[in-house]
Amino acid sequence: MFPSDANPAGNVFGGEILKQIDIVAGIVAQRHCGTNAVTASIDRVDFLKPVFVGDLLILNARLNCIKNSSMEIEVKVESENLRSGLRTMTGTAMVTSVALDDGGKPTTVPKLLLQTEEEKKKFAEGLARMEQRSKERRREKAR
Repeated sequence: MFPSDANPAGNVFGGEILKQIDIVAGIVAQRHCGTNAVTASIDRVDFLKPVFVGDLLILNARLNCIKNSSMEIEVKVESENLRSGLRTMTGTAMVTSVALDDGGKPTTVPKLLLQTEEEKKKFAEGLARMEQRSKERRREKAR
């Protein structure tokens, strides 16, 4: 991370980390669906530890769940001190992306091949979160 990514004390801006989360989640979504995909929401963002100027930012993302045109992507953020090699878990986020067809309308995405118990568990947890987000959006619209 560079000085332009941080405040005067050397702490990287949360917005810069959010930008990187959005980019990585978008890559995961587009690789899976093979079409354009856009961010519908970023929720449950937790900044656990600071990231400093000079640190390497490492993001790992996985597709947890699919529902029609929507995909939930879990992103884990680590920083690595390039001098010491010390890695620190610095944040997590859940991103919902929507696949779009060439006309910009939501389109169905390929199913997930769930092979392990962990993948099945992540899918079920993701589906519950997606359902909760849908309920919250419907409630907001009704207001």
